[in-house]
Amino acid sequence: MRSLAILLIGCFAVTALVIACVDPEDTTLRGTVDVIVVDGTITNLAEPQSIRLNRSRADQLTGRFGMLPITKATVEVVVDSAQVVACHETEDGTYQLPADFKAQIGHAYQLRFTLGDGTQYVSTQQIMQPIAEISKVYAEFNSTSLPAGLLGDFRAGHDISIDTQDPADQHNYYQWEWKLYERQYWCRSCVQGVYAVNKIIPHRYLYEYYFVAGNEPYEDCFTPPVGKVEDNAPLVPGGYWYYDYTCRTQCWEVLHNDAIDVFDDLYSNGGLIAKRKVAQVPYYSHEPCLVDIRQKSLTKDAYRYYKLFQDQTQNSGGLADTPPTALAGNVYNVANRKEMVVGYFTASAVSLIHQWLDRKDTNGIPYGAMDPTGPHTNAGDDLFYALNKRRPYPEPPPPYIGEREEPKVRIWPNTNRPPTAICVSGDSRTPYKPAGWRD
Repeated sequence: MRSLAILLIGCFAVTALVIACVDPEDTTLRGTVDVIVVDGTITNLAEPQSIRLNRSRADQLTGRFGMLPITKATVEVVVDSAQVVACHETEDGTYQLPADFKAQIGHAYQLRFTLGDGTQYVSTQQIMQPIAEISKVYAEFNSTSLPAGLLGDFRAGHDISIDTQDPADQHNYYQWEWKLYERQYWCRSCVQGVYAVNKIIPHRYLYEYYFVAGNEPYEDCFTPPVGKVEDNAPLVPGGYWYYDYTCRTQCWEVLHNDAIDVFDDLYSNGGLIAKRKVAQVPYYSHEPCLVDIRQKSLTKDAYRYYKLFQDQTQNSGGLADTPPTALAGNVYNVANRKEMVVGYFTASAVSLIHQWLDRKDTNGIPYGAMDPTGPHTNAGDDLFYALNKRRPYPEPPPPYIGEREEPKVRIWPNTNRPPTAICVSGDSRTPYKPAGWRD
C-alpha cells in the first residue's frame, strides 16, 4: 500500500519516535532511527503484485528521514504453509510476484525475506477474507470537496461514494483506496541538462558548440558538468535551468490517495452500507479522468493496525496533539523478536470499480488553470501546472540563428531537436491504457 510508506516518512520525522506494536508493549527510540519498512498487499485480482522493502534512516547532516530501498533481498510468499512463491526484484527495493500469481479467498499467505547479510524476517499468516461487491457508485462535483490546506485554498473536486451490501453471516473489515488516471502530455523534465534519445559519445564535439550523439539508445537526461570539461568542449552554464519534453506515445499520470480509510461492520452487520464517501478527487483540469475505486477485505489484526494509523493521521496536527507514531506491524526478525519492523503484510480480496469522470458537471476554474502568469493554450498544460506549480518550458528548437533562443546545451545532430520523451512505466505513470478509459 503506497500511502502507508508516505505516511511513515512523516511519522519518522519527529525527534523521538514511539514505535508502537500491535501488542501492548511499546518501545521508544531516541536519536537516529534505522528500521525496516515493509509495504505489501497481495490480492485476488489478475494484476502486478509486489512487495516493497525500505529502510527508514535519518540523514546524518540534516536529521531528515527518508526511505532507502533494500536491494538484493531474497523475498518469498508462502501459500498455506506449503507452496513457496519466489519474487524477483524489478527495481530497487520492489519485489514482484510471478505474472500469473493471484491470491485466493480462504487461503493463508505469509511473507518471508532474507537480507544480503543473512538476516531473516517473516510475517504472521494472513488468511484472505471475502469481500462484498460494490453495488453502486455516485460521483458529484463539490466546490468544497477537498480538505482545507491540501491544495492551499483550492478545494473543488468530485466526491465519490458507494453502496455495498454487508453480509449478515460474518464479521467484515473493510478498507477503501482510490487511484486517479489523468492523461499526461509531458513525459520528462531535465534539470541542468537536455533529453537525449541516443547516448552522447565521450570526448567528441562539433565546433565547440555541440555534444555529439551516437547510435546507442539512451532515452534519458544528459547533464554534463558545468563549465568546459575539455578545451574543445562546449561551455555548459551553471545556475538552475530546465527543459520539459512532450510524450512520444500515449501516457497517463497515476495519482494515488494517501489517506487510510477503514471500517468495521460491528454496528451495521448485514445492513446496506449506503453512500459511503470513499474518494475526494481534485479538479485538476477540464479534461476527463478515470478513478479506480477499490473495496478491500482485511483481517481483524490488519484492521486494528490500519485503524490506529487512520486515527493518528486524522487527529494529529494541532499543538496539543501527540505526533503520529510509527507502528510495528506483523513482520518480525526471526532471530530477534525485539527488533522493530514497521509496516504490514496483508492479503485482501478486492471489489474494483472503474469510474469515469467527464467533468462536464464542474463549475469554476480547475486547479491547473490558476497559473498567475496567464492562461494555458496547450493540452496537458493545466495538469502539468497542477503537479509542478509552473508551466512547461520546452527546449528551444533550431535553427539557432539571429535572435532566436538557443538551448543551454546543444546536441548534434539537431534535426530532431527537441525530441519527444518515452513514457516510463512505474507507480506514477503508465503508457498502457487503463481499463475503463474512454477515448
